[in-house]
Amino acid sequence: MTQFALCVGINRFENLPMTSWLNGCVNDAADVSALLGRAFGFADTSITVLTDRAATKDAVFGTMTEALDRANTPGEHLDHIVITLSSHGTQLPDTSGDEDDRVDEAFATYDLRQSGAAWNPGSLIVDDELHDLFARLPKGVLLDVILDTCHSGSGLRAMDLLPIRDDRRPRFVPPPTPLGRDGAEAGGADTRTLRDLIRSSKAAAKPVLFAACRADQTAADANFDGRYNGAFTHFLLDALQSGAASSRGEVIKQVNAKLRDRKFTQRAQLEASAPGKSTAWGTAF
Repeated sequence: MTQFALCVGINRFENLPMTSWLNGCVNDAADVSALLGRAFGFADTSITVLTDRAATKDAVFGTMTEALDRANTPGEHLDHIVITLSSHGTQLPDTSGDEDDRVDEAFATYDLRQSGAAWNPGSLIVDDELHDLFARLPKGVLLDVILDTCHSGSGLRAMDLLPIRDDRRPRFVPPPTPLGRDGAEAGGADTRTLRDLIRSSKAAAKPVLFAACRADQTAADANFDGRYNGAFTHFLLDALQSGAASSRGEVIKQVNAKLRDRKFTQRAQLEASAPGKSTAWGTAF
């Protein structure tokens, strides 16, 4: 089996104040990379880790694009792709008209910067871009995606959903100015999340997505015995390396049970076909 993984973790941001920096994202990327090699047979040369200043929009999205290019190249025989993203989530105005609340969800890269009253689209990865990229996944190639960031719905309001404590902070950075959400507030509709984009994809194959929280929640960056991780990534790695879960569906149950036990309000999400949910993580179906 030919494998490729991209593990991205961003704590520090070129244009954000230190008060908006995170603590556990770089650890997330390192820990997932180590687990892939130790438990899932990934060679060091098949894993790319991008952290902090190396994790620009061009570098992250370019590496993901190269992986999908390889998957579609005859003779490459790329069987399994893993993409993990740990950073801030945010929002910017929807320009394609496909969002009821008129905002797109986005993943903040190191070079996140403001352009007028919103974030510059060239400095983050928008949900539409991920959807279009993942829609290129050919049949016979497994794509496992892990998102430990906030891709939140119309209920999101800045950073007040998760009280900031010394040992926990939300992985969400608000837009520079409030964004219009007339459609959502009038009709009660939630924003379309990446999960919805995957579910509606007409691609030959669909990725399997583990996401840190529901659309109306924030994902926590938290201290575990003196070391920071995303709460979701911490418990996900526990479940995967223990080998106790027989399927992806069992993994998500274990993760959410631990989140509840530790009083985290977020609930991890799994988006996959029925066969994908019933087979072990990293296993084709």
